[in-house]
Amino acid sequence: MELIKQIRILRDLGHGSKAIARDLGLSKNTVKKYLLETELPAAPPSSPRHLILEELFPYLRKELGRKGVTRQILWAEYREKYPDGYSYSQFCDHLQRLFHRSDATLHIEQLPGDRMYVDFSGSKLSIVDRDTGEIKEVEVFVSVLGHSGLTYVRACYSQKKDDFLTCIVHALDYYGAVPNVLIPDNLKSGVDKASRYEAEVNRDLVDLGNHYNMAIMPARSNKPRDKAWVERMVQIIYTRVFAPLRNETFTSLDDLNMAVLDLVDRHNDLPLQGHPESRRELFHANEKGHMKPIPVSRYEYKEYYTAKVMKNSHVQLYRDRHYYSVPYQYIGRKAKVIYTATYVSIYIDSERVAYHLRDIREHKYTTIKEHIPSSHQFVSEWNPDRFMQWGNHIHPDVGKYIGRVLENKSYPEQTYRSCVGILSLGRKAGNDRLIAACQRADGFGVYNYKVIEQIINNKLDRLARETEAPTLPFHENIRGADYYH
Repeated sequence: MELIKQIRILRDLGHGSKAIARDLGLSKNTVKKYLLETELPAAPPSSPRHLILEELFPYLRKELGRKGVTRQILWAEYREKYPDGYSYSQFCDHLQRLFHRSDATLHIEQLPGDRMYVDFSGSKLSIVDRDTGEIKEVEVFVSVLGHSGLTYVRACYSQKKDDFLTCIVHALDYYGAVPNVLIPDNLKSGVDKASRYEAEVNRDLVDLGNHYNMAIMPARSNKPRDKAWVERMVQIIYTRVFAPLRNETFTSLDDLNMAVLDLVDRHNDLPLQGHPESRRELFHANEKGHMKPIPVSRYEYKEYYTAKVMKNSHVQLYRDRHYYSVPYQYIGRKAKVIYTATYVSIYIDSERVAYHLRDIREHKYTTIKEHIPSSHQFVSEWNPDRFMQWGNHIHPDVGKYIGRVLENKSYPEQTYRSCVGILSLGRKAGNDRLIAACQRADGFGVYNYKVIEQIINNKLDRLARETEAPTLPFHENIRGADYYH
């Protein structure tokens, strides 16, 4: 499912089947199959209108680089000259395809809102442990937008996948918008297998791209020009961030990132060489309007787990030792559990069958009543308060006995079954006999269903309880309890 969405995003950006296959590490036949299955639109035909647009393309491309010129303005001029030309949406779509077709040249034209480059710097910053004085080096993540050069920098503990994805999310939040394409280097945290032709992007980075409707196109191995923009920015960041912080000491990552962000803001507000505007001004004037809005929900890193649906219509998330309900029709089936810091989704045969908010309490159950068979829904409502209320309703001594049963059992379901068995004897033998049996068993200090059942079956509840324990006469041959201490 993740790959199909990436194919759709790349196709909408004007990429052909061969280019999509190369970027996603798939065969051309596989891409064509997905395109047919999802009924994606074919590439535009070479109609007279399209030929006219191709002739205008060099002019349109040049004009878009000028301050204040938008596609809307160019389309209005185009329609004034060609009244039968494309509608605005078609105009933008075909123009985008032409832009990407021309990217095959050595010089990469950085279109507004098109590309976001990310990488880690070679050098590191550091923080000092308050207690031990130990110096810990931290990684430095750098992101730059291709057109405006607006830059974002963040320190993190490692280049591992969760840190890498978190940095990308923070970068998008900083820009307040989403580009068409994310171009990472061939990092292990983003690419499972690097290749000059077919890099295999890992599932989590693809998932992030799908969440933001952003294509993922790793830089090709041994192709420096693919990532020259971000590598050049890393060199600038050494001067404008690393150098000013070289004599500073930070004791937390948050403090370090606050200082880094302050310097990055100054960097983005400096006028560009040979231009009157800064990177930030260029971004707001020419680029942000071409980018997509940030989704309402923030991306969360997902983890995956396989579990079997138990007979009680639940699966266990082993990491938390917590149980989540699944519709009873799937009892015995294997389920794919996808969870984040806030929610748990359960899939069977690629279809989501249950969704829950995550609960990290151990040995607890999160249950949707409709997931349980009607004959078992009563069981799903078992809890200590319910049994205590039931017992106290019969008699306080019964409630007291039930409380001791609940204390003495370690496995909740076993405890609840014992309580149900004890309280049900009130309906079979009568509440008076149950009260007497609980009082007698409490005197023995034994708390379980079996002892109550035996007392009632043997009619011991009808015997008068002895108020005092029998005493033995004194004799010199009786050693007494103290002897055995």
